[in-house]
Amino acid sequence: MTTTITATAAGTWKLGGELPVARMGFGAMRLTGPGIWGEPRDRDECIAVLRRSVEREVTFIDTADAYGPEVSESLIAEALHPYPDDLVIGTKAGLLRDGPDQWRPDGRPEHLREAVEGSLRRLRVERLDLLQLHRPDPAVPLEESMGELARLRDEGKIRLIGVCNVDERQLEVAMRVTPVVSVQNRMNLEDRSSDTVLVRCEAEQLAFLPWAPLGAGRWRRAGDVLVEVAKRHDATPNQVALAWLLARSPVMLVIPGTSTRAHLDENIDAAGIELTADQLDLLDRAGA
Repeated sequence: MTTTITATAAGTWKLGGELPVARMGFGAMRLTGPGIWGEPRDRDECIAVLRRSVEREVTFIDTADAYGPEVSESLIAEALHPYPDDLVIGTKAGLLRDGPDQWRPDGRPEHLREAVEGSLRRLRVERLDLLQLHRPDPAVPLEESMGELARLRDEGKIRLIGVCNVDERQLEVAMRVTPVVSVQNRMNLEDRSSDTVLVRCEAEQLAFLPWAPLGAGRWRRAGDVLVEVAKRHDATPNQVALAWLLARSPVMLVIPGTSTRAHLDENIDAAGIELTADQLDLLDRAGA
């Protein structure tokens, strides 16, 4: 009899030391139209993807008000509300959208407050489990943006606070203003630009959420090695790339995204892949 792999096979992490989540999560950015703009081509399939993720024991979903904009959050509520007791939803604020593939930072306190209120309405909750600043705004001191998120937390509208797209200095500034529980930066087998931030996350026991964990599936350096290791595990190269992330650090919370159930199942099955030390070393060298 075949055993179904669930997200919990990746192990668990406690966000902020208080919210346990499976380390194989789900990223809801792709539940939108082209360019992360507008409604998805197949809304029913996207609803089914969200429901399948919970069936496969995903307990962390990552979204943002800017995805659509507003589309991803609304779909999550339509598909899953009232939410399972163990489901944690992390959303983001701090980016404006002017069109497909266009992203403009807005870290003004008044905008962040408005964005949080909107997310509360769309997700149909009284408090956001996790709110991450989507990107520091060069026009607004980071202390002001983080200070407003801290006030919103103190008002009971946010439970935990995180940051995205930060360097080490920005992370330090954010942590001086308020406790931070997570960092979401780009990372995958061929993009190690946030390695030093990951090391700081490990030291501070912050969850690290790698966005673009599959690098759009276009492996330039590590492709041949991924194929070879994948054959050893009867897996796909992308599954091995996700398994590499999970093995890279105990604070890694992987959030691959998709708009189809077949791809979702493929991603979650990666939680069951155990790479050997030699395979990890081979992949490290190939992707570096």
